[in-house]
Order: sequence, then structure tokens, then C-alpha cells
Amino acid sequence: MTDQSEWTGKVGNVWADEWRRTDRSFGPVTERLLQVAQATPFAQALDIGCGAGEVSVDLAKGAPSSRVLGVDISDDLLDVARARSGDLPNLRFELADAASWMAGEAEKPDLLVSRHGVMFFADRIAGHREARRVLRPGGRYIFSTWDKIAENGFADCVAQAVAEVFPEDPPDFLARTPYGYHDPAGILSDLRAAGFADIAVDTIAGESRAASAREPAVAFCQGTPLRTEIEARDPSRLEEATAQAQARIAARYGSGPVTAPIRGHVVTALR
Repeated sequence: MTDQSEWTGKVGNVWADEWRRTDRSFGPVTERLLQVAQATPFAQALDIGCGAGEVSVDLAKGAPSSRVLGVDISDDLLDVARARSGDLPNLRFELADAASWMAGEAEKPDLLVSRHGVMFFADRIAGHREARRVLRPGGRYIFSTWDKIAENGFADCVAQAVAEVFPEDPPDFLARTPYGYHDPAGILSDLRAAGFADIAVDTIAGESRAASAREPAVAFCQGTPLRTEIEARDPSRLEEATAQAQARIAARYGSGPVTAPIRGHVVTALR
């Protein structure tokens, strides 16, 4: 489903180091995702692309008699997830790509969640079909995505900065970051093609907080797949792109602490 090479090594390390900032930045979208996921009891939940484990941990704490499994392709992020989960007996984490993860009948989830993970599916319809295959009949599929870049302040600043650093060959920001899956009509179409029913898209607006203008600049330029695009052009300019992004964020929102608008979608569907 995803390119594991982009979530290991330097990129995975940055995301693991930045997990507290990442959790803050997702704020209202995570809150709504969990609210929807926990509105109906579940026996077995699977969190795909669980990252540093915030959603998995909250699901396990909120339903102590249910089982929760978080899977991710980054060892670095899973190390953080395991450390923050403590000794919750109903939660475990596994290094796996959801595309190749195979559940025994007793482990098949009736709830499948993903906070901003499905955006990285190489083939989104195929990824959704895999999600449907994994789910029990009648199971719920709940995931979040970002809205378009212009509605997300930090991302908008970074996109403009990186395009300025590489004016002749700007990185494909939509393809290499989580903002390429923002169209509700396209999401609905993909899920229908994958065989899901009762599909709904709930749009959530809020704010993302950071300790400084540099914090989101580093997170975007050095801790997302955008880094792959930058280094493919000129690795010596990674810090320049980061500094340019920091300058744009500071000019628009201040040097820090900083707050910027965010807008995303929480999507629900049934098998």
C-alpha cells in the first residue's frame, strides 16, 4: 500500500522525534475521529498506519474489554507507540504493511481506523479494497484525511517555500504529502468502487499549534515524504528549504508559539 522506504531511516526518525507536535497538530481531527470510532461498541479494532500510537492507545483505554492492534511500517514510530502505551493488556503493536497483514478469523476487526494513513496508499481503490477484505461483514471503516493545502496554513506556507527554492522543478507537494486526497467526491467514488456502503464525509475545521515557526517547517520538509522529493533534486538544499518554510510561517503567523488553521475530513463507511 505504501512505500516503506519513505517511513524508515531519516524520515521515520524525525516523525518519531516529533510525535508530540504531530499529536498537537492533528488536534480537532483526531478528536472527531475518536468520537466517531467510539460511538459504537467494537470487539476488535485495527489501526492502520498507527504511527506513534495516539489513536490506538485511546481506543484501548476507552474499551478495556475490547482488543486493539496497531500496525505501521516504521520501527521508529512503533518504538514510541509501545513506550507510550504502558502495560495496556488489550493493546499490541505490530510491524506490518496493512496490504500484507493477515488476520486469523478471531482477529478480524469489526472496526478499522486510520488517522491520515490512507492518503499514502499507492493505489487508493486497491487500498480500500484491502481494508474491506480485512473487515468483518458489517464492520466499520473510519479514517481521516486533510482538506486541500490552501485550507491548512502551515502546509500552504511550506508548499510555497519549497516551490520557491526549486522554481524550475518544484516538488509535487500533493503527491508526496498527505494533501493529495482532499476531494470528498473523489473519496466517495473510490470507496464505492471498493465496495463500501453508507459512506459519509464529515469536514472538520480547527487550529494547529506549534512551539515555534521552525517546528512545522522541520516536520514538513524533513519528516514527511516531501523530503524524498527535495533530496532527489539537491540534498544540500534541504536546510535552505526548511529555513524558507520557517520564514514564511513566521511572516504569516509569527515566530512562536504559533497557531494556524487546519481543515480535514473524517470519513465513515460500512462493509
